[in-house]
Amino acid sequence: MNDNSTKSLMVDERQLARDVLDNLFEKTHCDCSVDWCLYEIYPELQIERFFEDHENVVEVLSDWTRDTENKVLFLEKEEKYAVFKNPQNFYLNNKGKNAGKESNEKMNAKNKESLLEESFCGTSIIVPELEGALYLKEDGKKSWKRRYFLLRASGIYYVPKGKTKTSRDLACFIQFENVNIYYGTQCRAKYKAPTDHCFVLKHPQIQKESQYIKYLCCDDARALNQWVMGIRIAKYGKTLYDNYQRAVARAGLASRWTSLGTVTTATTAQPPTGPKAGASQPNGQIPLAAHRVSAILQEAQNHAETTKVRPAVTHTHLLSPGTAAFKRANTTATAGKVLEFPFHNCFLGFILKWHRLG
Repeated sequence: MNDNSTKSLMVDERQLARDVLDNLFEKTHCDCSVDWCLYEIYPELQIERFFEDHENVVEVLSDWTRDTENKVLFLEKEEKYAVFKNPQNFYLNNKGKNAGKESNEKMNAKNKESLLEESFCGTSIIVPELEGALYLKEDGKKSWKRRYFLLRASGIYYVPKGKTKTSRDLACFIQFENVNIYYGTQCRAKYKAPTDHCFVLKHPQIQKESQYIKYLCCDDARALNQWVMGIRIAKYGKTLYDNYQRAVARAGLASRWTSLGTVTTATTAQPPTGPKAGASQPNGQIPLAAHRVSAILQEAQNHAETTKVRPAVTHTHLLSPGTAAFKRANTTATAGKVLEFPFHNCFLGFILKWHRLG
């Protein structure tokens, strides 16, 4: 994983980020932790973000320009689903100054589950109650103004000068329907931001510097993570929770297969003495019942059927930079994209070329 080796991967036009992650798990034989993600990097704009597991990968890449230096990384980010591991840090933190620390220590698994069900499984999604002073970058300038912002399900609102925090006085800053949320990098150096803890909102088709890109700066990393996660919850709602549950199921299935392989290896290494039902083996384990093995095999088969890539409506080819075919692809209407997936420090590079069938 750290030897700078590369792997090639073909991505079907209809594959979601979840499908690509599953393929990468099989190719790299890494653990299937829920923290693994596809991570989009914009070197020119110095912003980055998670691919949500339900996003279509090729649709995202089709917004990139031909000469882009953008990358897609394959790495672990514990922030991806942090709200589902410790929901109290996002839903209870603003109930009191010290509530976050206390709730983090005291909340048990049952209470966490109840909080998640209350927030994501009701008739409507509960968005974390977030409000506070943030720095806003002025359009076309490297100056920042401090304003009081509030997070709502429909977008971010601010309190105009001389007004109060009542709903009738709030002004809409931005709505989430047509924008993605990004982390800003090097904002202090590039834009003279007050801190390094910035997040960015922009339309996915904007690939260059633009007055329509909104930069906001937080006081610390904790506030940044709360705002980014809160916006993701407001934008994606229960879909985010569904994505997490699928990731947990995938990780659980992989873990069970690993356990099955361990038990099978240990069993075959011993003489077939035919132990009695319920008797312990020398290692203290109970022999795995045949019906349980069948159940796991059936579950794995069902998972393979649901994630199997169907014959594509498009043709996907791998090209190498510098070849004649690659140069032709970049001078025609064919879309060619260069992607890089680092596994920590190693890069998986592949080029997507796809044709629509007429």
